[in-house]
Amino acid sequence: MPEVNSPERLGGWTRFVTARPRLALLAALVITALAVFAGSGVADRMGSGGWEAPDAESTYTTKALEREFPASQPNLLLLVDSGSASVDDPAVAAEAARLAERLAGEKDITGVGSYWQSKAPALRAEDGREALIAARIEGDDKAMGEVLDRIAPAYRGAHGPVEVSVGGPVAVRHEMQTIIQEDLLRAEMIALPVTLVLLVMVFGSAIAALLPLGVGIVAILGTNAVLRGITEFTDVSVFAQNLTTALGLGLAIDYALFIVRRFREELAAGADTRAAVGATLRTAGRTVLFSALTVAVSLAAMLVFPQYFLRSFAYAGIAVVLLAAAAALILLPAALMLLGPRVNSLDLRRLLRRGAGRTGGRVELPATAAAGSGSGWGRFAALVMRRAPVFAAVTTVGLVLLGLPFLGVKFGTADDRQLPATAESHVVQQHIRDGFPGSPGGGLAILAEGAATPAQYAEYRSRIAGLPGVLRVDGPVTTGRFAYFSVLPDGESVGEESQQLVQDLRAEPAPFDTSVTGTAAVLVDSKHAIADRLPWAVGIIVVVTLLLVFLLTGSVLIPLQAVVLNALSLTAMFGAVVWVFQDGHLSGLLSFTSTGDIETTLPVLMFCVAFGLSMDYGVFLLSRIKEEYDRTGDHERSVTFGLRHTGGLITAAAVILAVVMVAIGTSRVANTKMLGLGIALAVLMDAMVVRSLLVPSVMKLMGKATWWAPARLRAFHRRFGLSEGTSVPLPAEEISMDAPERDRITSGA
Repeated sequence: MPEVNSPERLGGWTRFVTARPRLALLAALVITALAVFAGSGVADRMGSGGWEAPDAESTYTTKALEREFPASQPNLLLLVDSGSASVDDPAVAAEAARLAERLAGEKDITGVGSYWQSKAPALRAEDGREALIAARIEGDDKAMGEVLDRIAPAYRGAHGPVEVSVGGPVAVRHEMQTIIQEDLLRAEMIALPVTLVLLVMVFGSAIAALLPLGVGIVAILGTNAVLRGITEFTDVSVFAQNLTTALGLGLAIDYALFIVRRFREELAAGADTRAAVGATLRTAGRTVLFSALTVAVSLAAMLVFPQYFLRSFAYAGIAVVLLAAAAALILLPAALMLLGPRVNSLDLRRLLRRGAGRTGGRVELPATAAAGSGSGWGRFAALVMRRAPVFAAVTTVGLVLLGLPFLGVKFGTADDRQLPATAESHVVQQHIRDGFPGSPGGGLAILAEGAATPAQYAEYRSRIAGLPGVLRVDGPVTTGRFAYFSVLPDGESVGEESQQLVQDLRAEPAPFDTSVTGTAAVLVDSKHAIADRLPWAVGIIVVVTLLLVFLLTGSVLIPLQAVVLNALSLTAMFGAVVWVFQDGHLSGLLSFTSTGDIETTLPVLMFCVAFGLSMDYGVFLLSRIKEEYDRTGDHERSVTFGLRHTGGLITAAAVILAVVMVAIGTSRVANTKMLGLGIALAVLMDAMVVRSLLVPSVMKLMGKATWWAPARLRAFHRRFGLSEGTSVPLPAEEISMDAPERDRITSGA
């Protein structure tokens, strides 16, 4: 067998990466500096919406109403509180009229109306102490935010006999965007130092611990620059920045752990620095590239959905995954070339180990011992395979039970309740929900297009007023060939009754063209758009995953197993999302307001991200199992070898990634909290339950049939398949050693 460390086997990729490491690092520094400049201010160009389908009926209707009837689509609300007096008190009415007149004179403000002008019951609280002034701010999200910043201070607070609070959709979106940016900065301040401490504990070396952070920072800054460029052509959600930070750090750590650990193995096996880097790139490097492709495919599946909220996560995710892989495969090897054995320098655990003593003056590497080759993982794998039927059955049943709450999921739309209970726009909307006879933002609007007589309008209004679930119908308001009716549902604005009412209104015949919008209509259209595209997204993920895992393993059954076990690893996440965030358990502990439903796009996003991360860990494990199986042909030994050499590594990587996701989960915005905590749970369940228990037990039950493939596919794999390369052969005397001693040697020093 040719030695993997032989210099003549160094490939072109290795020569490219290692020929001029200083030049590579200098170029990376320059590119990163340019990325900082190019990505500056990216958050200010992002939107906080994107949940609606752009080609839906509700979207068309909303835009038409904004154009023809600006006053019908208010996005700014001033809540006027008259204290102990009635809103009909002359002094209160005079002050409110003055405020409305002043607001109408503001630049970029249209469609100003108020209770005192129209006497509409929906604009007056049932206790008579509060009423609303409604208006519309023109422009895109950025322009509307600037207008709000300019005018809000002048209206917020005490004005004679009244107290004014600022709310409405514009205020909700603007406040959400501001809070997300603040929370992201706080999450980074939490995640970076905690991650560094954990990396020092894993690697034992401060130098080695800094390498993954460097890769992560390059990936994050580069992705911000990419997103800044994308905002020139399309809308991007501000929520995507959270994924950029989480995946940038998480995947950089995963890839760097895998590469640095393999580099240490090669050094410990006697290779010089250049040969060790070459062997690392041919083995762990290929696995990292393969893993990045699987994660990128899972995230790319979100591009099939029309909502820019989901597409934004695909933009950010694909960019950060590819940049993290590029940094890990180009910059990290260059750094390892310069560092060589000094990668183990600055051992911050030396003082702790000094008390425990040393043997033969040889210093062990806790990083590799703890996160890769521990004999404990080998014994654990053997135990799992001895009781494979029990572990497989109990684990599967447990995961299914954890996912059962998701059967009761209810889908809704994101609203002000995503914000903290103390946020001003949330307070305003909560007052409207609790005290007004039907939310002004929760009604439905019907756009009528085409010539019609007053009698036809009256007859149509009479018919829709008689539909089940209709509390009141106002209108029509007409202009030229357009008219609109306002319909107030009887019940929750996005409840099942309101959604059914949307269907009934759309099915109601009329002598003119009609279309419906409103909160419930947006939800109906969003659910339809997701249901229509979901099979395509899942199909893309499954087919590409099957193909990539086949190219890695050459087996037909392992790809099927990978897809099924990955899906099982997500059950706990989906069950917890419903039990915690929909049903409101732990809402006090986690400081969020339960809305009784889950925003429609969130499960899709969480599935794509968590499935990709699960495949990331799956590839790491399968690549080492496959490597050993190719070398020995011993199925059970290969499974044990794979878990022994990656169990601690995967667990360490999962814990660090979970820390990053939990830091994201400290956000005060409920959707971001759900995303961070949910994916943290999925990652931990995958690493500690599925990879540790379910994979080895299932592979034991399948036996050598695990590696079966038809003759034609075997030939295809021999020609086109990917391999991690030839492993470092273990000498016969090392194979016969006790596991602890062998692990001490293979971990390096």
